[in-house]
Amino acid sequence: MPQVDSHPATAVAVAKAISEAPPVVSGISPKPVRQSNGLKEFLWQVDGISRGHLLDMGPVRQSTITFFIERGFKVYTEDLLSTWKQFLDDEEQLGKSLSMDADRSSLTPEDRAKRFLDTTMLYPDNTFDAVLMWDILDYLDSDLVGKLVARLTSLVRDGGVVLSLFHSRKPILFHRYRVADSQSLELINASCPFKAQRVFQNREIEDLFRRYRSSKMFVGRDQLREGLFIK
Repeated sequence: MPQVDSHPATAVAVAKAISEAPPVVSGISPKPVRQSNGLKEFLWQVDGISRGHLLDMGPVRQSTITFFIERGFKVYTEDLLSTWKQFLDDEEQLGKSLSMDADRSSLTPEDRAKRFLDTTMLYPDNTFDAVLMWDILDYLDSDLVGKLVARLTSLVRDGGVVLSLFHSRKPILFHRYRVADSQSLELINASCPFKAQRVFQNREIEDLFRRYRSSKMFVGRDQLREGLFIK
């Protein structure tokens, strides 16, 4: 498991975030950078935590790791979408290898989600002060989403903070994210392992994170909502 760092959290409100792309330099189109009030609030919540633990649920990005290590965190990464894709591929191969009369009762979506969580996110309870969840919940199977948030909740310490992104409509492009600076995220075009599965309504988000003592949503002009959840 790769490493990274952490910090905690607190609050409730609604704000605005504005997407913007930097100008083209020397004919090279730069990666878009998104101004992020959610990230700014996230950093404010974790400010002052020393030797904290942070979980980044996207692929390893050196700039993000360095950013938080410099702030005293130990950083862990779990590229959950890639792990889930590999798991589904393995499950598909398993299904094909079974004989026609084999017992397939354990191949239901719910059982599949349970098996997946038996193989990943295997940290002790109360490990993390901070979590960068990104927009992965928009892409995961419904049977996995609730179980994953419950598992994550058990891993977050009291006072810990989770930053998650939600699309207001199904996205056309798929992005990965990394921290550009203390107020902005860099959006990286990537191949999409899955189509977006849903658009969460605010009440659904509130229900998923109902065990958190406070939440704050930042609504952007680019169809992205940033959710900050404090346990």
